[in-house]
Amino acid sequence: MDGAITRTLVSFDIDGTLEIGDPPGIVTVSMVRLAKNLGYVIGTCSDRPVSFQQELWERLRISADFTVLKHRLADVKALFPAGTYYHIGDTETDHVVATGAGFRFLRADAAAHRAWGPALFAPRP
Repeated sequence: MDGAITRTLVSFDIDGTLEIGDPPGIVTVSMVRLAKNLGYVIGTCSDRPVSFQQELWERLRISADFTVLKHRLADVKALFPAGTYYHIGDTETDHVVATGAGFRFLRADAAAHRAWGPALFAPRP
């Protein structure tokens, strides 16, 4: 083993991104569960208070690895070594925050989903 870190970290915005956001987005709870089951490090990065984010994960019965405010996304990268970092969101602010923190940004809209959905959530060899 060469010591390379191969795990993937996926950060989700809530409103306009997750199907349970306000407004609802295109990312389903099933997709989030699948990412977790595939071994991805997952959590939320949102304008919503951290307590709201934690309660959301508890209601969903998903063990999130992190919950942060948007301006703290770089802290997530520092805490969780990974081979690839994604932030999925629906706004230009999400894009700016993600790229500023060194994440790949995936836009949560139908056209973008066709491009990233299968590749991101496909089982790894």
